[in-house]
Amino acid sequence: MAWYLYAAPSAPVLGFAAPTGSGPGCWVAAANGEVPPNALQGGFDSSEQLYIARARHEGDLIPGKLHPSHGVTYVAWGGGEHGHGEYEVLCAGGGQWVPVDAGNIPPNALPAGETAEGEPLFIGRATHEGTITVGKVQPSHGVCYIPYGGEELAYKEFEVYVA
Repeated sequence: MAWYLYAAPSAPVLGFAAPTGSGPGCWVAAANGEVPPNALQGGFDSSEQLYIARARHEGDLIPGKLHPSHGVTYVAWGGGEHGHGEYEVLCAGGGQWVPVDAGNIPPNALPAGETAEGEPLFIGRATHEGTITVGKVQPSHGVCYIPYGGEELAYKEFEVYVA
């Protein structure tokens, strides 16, 4: 299966912007805490589900966590946690989570964004203070960065979403 981040959009889904991409899921534009149909759960915080999402920040397209009750998608960047009211949510995928240690990214890891310099970013998640939190994996850093409590936290042991 191939994954295309910028394929031509298809028809809109129930009032949401047209999905982009093909393969093991698609990205659906949403805003203000909206959760599109078939959104993929990536973790939880307290008793609330967190979804796999991404948002633009400082020229990067960064995977992160959609926290519906907060009305934003949080991304980790520059040491901080940054909330964005406009974002895209990964929907209807058939992937799985694979444990990773020391930043060895599996070849079938799903690219979900990129830095302004063109480095691909992948979907990762880590356990922190009783939560499972979705974040970004930046291969050149060898860690998964999660947005949590206003900070960008780095984990060397984490899971990566693969197709």
